[in-house]
Amino acid sequence: MNAPTHKLSVVEKVGYSLGDLAANLIFQTLVTFLAFFYTDVFRIAPGQASLITFVSGMIGAFVFTPIMGLIADRTKTRWGKFRPWILWTAVPFGGLALLAFSTPALSPEGKIIYAWVTYLLLLAVYAANNLPYSALSGVLTSSMAERNSLSSYRFVAVMFAQFIIQVLLLPIVLMLGDGDKTVGFHNAMILFASMGIVCFIITFLTTKERILPIAKEKTSVAQDISDLFRNLPWLIMLIVTVLVFINLSLKGSAYIYYFKNYLDEAALIAFLNNIGFNTFIASLNSFVISMGFSGFKWPEDPATSAFSLFSACSILMQIVGIFFSKAIADKFGKRNTFGVALFVSTLFLLIFNWFPKDAIALCYIANICHGLAYGVTVPLLWAMVADVADYSEWKNHRRATAIIFSAMIAGLKAGLTIGGSLLLSILAFYGYDATLSVQTPETISGIKASISIYASIPFFLAVASLYFFSISKKMETQIETELDDRRKAAGQ
Repeated sequence: MNAPTHKLSVVEKVGYSLGDLAANLIFQTLVTFLAFFYTDVFRIAPGQASLITFVSGMIGAFVFTPIMGLIADRTKTRWGKFRPWILWTAVPFGGLALLAFSTPALSPEGKIIYAWVTYLLLLAVYAANNLPYSALSGVLTSSMAERNSLSSYRFVAVMFAQFIIQVLLLPIVLMLGDGDKTVGFHNAMILFASMGIVCFIITFLTTKERILPIAKEKTSVAQDISDLFRNLPWLIMLIVTVLVFINLSLKGSAYIYYFKNYLDEAALIAFLNNIGFNTFIASLNSFVISMGFSGFKWPEDPATSAFSLFSACSILMQIVGIFFSKAIADKFGKRNTFGVALFVSTLFLLIFNWFPKDAIALCYIANICHGLAYGVTVPLLWAMVADVADYSEWKNHRRATAIIFSAMIAGLKAGLTIGGSLLLSILAFYGYDATLSVQTPETISGIKASISIYASIPFFLAVASLYFFSISKKMETQIETELDDRRKAAGQ
């Protein structure tokens, strides 16, 4: 029989979260550095690299992900539906990540073919790994409060991976390659792939699927798809997911332009000196050299250095926000907590448009506040998706966890693709020219608007969409209670 109020152990929560740490060491590298790797390391022309990443990304979102959702929901093994896929894909995921960031000596045409094949294969295995992993959170426990807690553990791991990649990857690459980025990327991916394989195996060993479809349930692909489009909370969460990831991709890609082209370089240098950051990096470099390495090669130009610190502050504050998320959501419900926190975080994002170019401290303070508020929302998005799977079972008497999660992951990938393309379109519209040492006032206005006004619009629309999301705190309790009664009656 199910244990409807089952409390997950810390070991199981940590074990589950290690799966996201493993996946995000690769995923964050793809999102942040794949374009740079293709153009500056593997030497593929930017136009070809853009085509490879865009087309492959859309295939991953709208072909691989939904197919995998249908397959996972129909998987039956003694280990469950979803856990086996984490085990089966662990080694292929690590191996393909290494191949995707390798630089074989090929002709220009051979490099393009190699990039197409390795990236598409990596995205296929990523879907086969990450979709079942995400769906697993919906079947570990029927307790919605425990899911809040599980999501908090999970996204601390995500933020840790994000910190490693966005803040430390380039120094790690320079260290492991002794200044050679080609060798450094290869060695870094060997490290990340090995860590990932171990973490996936731990996830498989420490988790247990407890929520099973009621025995008399009969499902078909047509029923699953029909259920989706009659599920308003699912549709709202799909819209919210797309909008959130448009924002993340747009602002995440635009920040570096804000630092390089708008903020005053002298003010950046003074700020880094005044807070003791440059002294800290010098001391760290001396320590690394004393350990026998080639040195901690932190980016030297002020804009990149300040941007890396800026990213680190945001990630650390998001982790702090995650810790507050469960307690607030348990009291006020996920929907209300998510909407209020997202709205507050957007206000701190919006004000970047009006900061003077020498107001470096204000930029960091606003970023810290934005990161703290946004961090509260991070674990709630996927906890709410798990609730949508429960809502679907409650309404339709059929459970289709993986297909629901696959739609959300497709929305995530689509949002990332749209956001990245949108930034390039905005820069082109405002006349950005990478060859100019100083951009025109019109271009500067466009860059400022990209990380503030334009990036705020998707968040505000997401907040407005939540008005139509019907799963309130009261309904969460009702769904949880009635589903538990059904499972008891079915003898599960």
